[in-house]
Amino acid sequence: MNILGISAYYHDSAAAILQSGKIIAAAQEERFSRKKHDARFPVNAIGACLDIGNMSLSDIDYIVFYDKPLLKFERLLETYLSHAPIGIRSFIQAMPIWLKEKLYLKTVLKNEFISLGLSKSKLPPLLFTEHHQAHAASAFFPSPYQKAAVLCLDGVGEWATSSVWLGDGNKLTPQWQIDFPHSLGLLYSAFTYFTGFKVNSGEYKLMGLAPYGKPKYAQTILNNLIDLKPDGTFQLNMKYFNYEVGLTMTNRKFAKLFGGPRRAPEGLLTQREMDIAASIQVVTEEIVLRIARTVKKELDVDYLCLAGGVALNCVSNGRLLREKIFKDIWIQPAAGDAGGALGAAYSVWHEYLDNPRQADNINDSMEGSYLGTKSSNDEIKTYLDSIGAPYKYLPDEELLPKTAQILAKENVVGWFQGRMEFGPRALGGRSIIGDPRSPKMQSIMNLKIKYRESFRPFAPSILHERVADYFGIDQASPYMLLVDFVNSEFRLPLTEEQEKLFGVEKLNVARSKLPAITHLDYSARIQTVHPETNPRYYNLLKEFDKLTACPVLVNTSFNVRGEPLVCSPKDAYQCFMRTEMDYLVLENCIISKSEQPEGAKDEAWKQEFELD
Repeated sequence: MNILGISAYYHDSAAAILQSGKIIAAAQEERFSRKKHDARFPVNAIGACLDIGNMSLSDIDYIVFYDKPLLKFERLLETYLSHAPIGIRSFIQAMPIWLKEKLYLKTVLKNEFISLGLSKSKLPPLLFTEHHQAHAASAFFPSPYQKAAVLCLDGVGEWATSSVWLGDGNKLTPQWQIDFPHSLGLLYSAFTYFTGFKVNSGEYKLMGLAPYGKPKYAQTILNNLIDLKPDGTFQLNMKYFNYEVGLTMTNRKFAKLFGGPRRAPEGLLTQREMDIAASIQVVTEEIVLRIARTVKKELDVDYLCLAGGVALNCVSNGRLLREKIFKDIWIQPAAGDAGGALGAAYSVWHEYLDNPRQADNINDSMEGSYLGTKSSNDEIKTYLDSIGAPYKYLPDEELLPKTAQILAKENVVGWFQGRMEFGPRALGGRSIIGDPRSPKMQSIMNLKIKYRESFRPFAPSILHERVADYFGIDQASPYMLLVDFVNSEFRLPLTEEQEKLFGVEKLNVARSKLPAITHLDYSARIQTVHPETNPRYYNLLKEFDKLTACPVLVNTSFNVRGEPLVCSPKDAYQCFMRTEMDYLVLENCIISKSEQPEGAKDEAWKQEFELD
């Protein structure tokens, strides 16, 4: 039984295939199209998943979409009508695409699959889940738990913006929900917009900026923008927001409340933006904690699963874990819309087809989230030979110690191996890695490799059995979705002069003996690496630990700002040549920047411009 789940047409299109309840493949369209957050029909992702499963579309038994467009259209119409004539510009902009495509999505999808080679008579049944149902299924069904509460928090689905479910065996039972326009995800996105970052992609930046500020506006938010109840339910004061029927997230009243207009994109970051970031982060955590306590009281279960875009707020997740409201929590690594493709497929397998499910409260079914494509050494060699790129081919027993030595000399390495990650985090499949002990590594990676804002922190990858030696948690965090604090013995105290530093000036002060991965507040976004799911990356960490007595590496995604993670050897080589990375490892092929031919960098930039 093969089930193809898809998400598309809003943001982060993706495809996933389940075979008799087991994940065969899952991938985001952006990785293949090279357009970040690509929302188009995931033709390339579908093709890649079929190739991984060694199957064709004719082998698919069910196709399922992660959203119910008619319910979403109902919400749009009701919202516009209730505000008319306000919102007419937004209405005129939105309606053509709905009347042309989205309202007839079933026909649109059928035509897309026919264009891929399926005859109309051989189309499998096409099903639709609700948006939050897909989120909930993606959180619970691959989780380690037989019974758990499920909390979905995002911008908006059809109507729901926050929903609570009880997962038990192969069933998900909805408990309650908060509806649009009252949305924690949209509240956070409003502040993302106001501080000059891009909605649906800049939320990570807002979270990373928070430690540079003080939550001086938290009470302002609670007094004016949101009516937060003790049980965590809430209503937003829509007088301050414009997203309901407008073309912007916030309005003039919002700007007046925070002392002036929004920061222009790419404009100077001031202390105001840092304090605003700190304030909305504190409020977000408080809302999540209150809802979690209510869910625990109502459902009386030991475990909690999370999905939806807000579940990618790893600072909030870490706080939730430390509060010990639940025995443990599990977060879907592709918690945003991409994961809806997987959740929709799971919903068909377990809920629609009523297939049983067993869990052991220990192991999840995500296989480390390494669910995408991979490239063989032969494919890599063929590509490198075709462009005349010098390389050395080394077996693992030589490659891994050599790479560890390269890293220990403060070199930055592009690391491309195994299957591509599903979800927004690079987890040692498509990563850029470095030495966390280096005081200059964060600056080098941000400004010379990633071409992004200097304040943004980097994550540590650590041998799973050593995590408690360095950080405040003593459990697995394989998906880089939990933030905790560096242990006190590794922290470096600040001098009086350093304490007085302002804003981003604080960035240049080492906070610990692992300065490249320690954020301003001594926190780190932790990834534990496990031999069962990524043995080569685990063994590289072992070699680095053997050489340096440090079982930690800096790990950031293999891309530059504005681009998706690299997908192919070609993507990786071009990214390598366009940045100041020192070495590139493509499976067993190791490439030195200094040995590359004259003009290779210019050619990489040329091809990038042609792609744009």
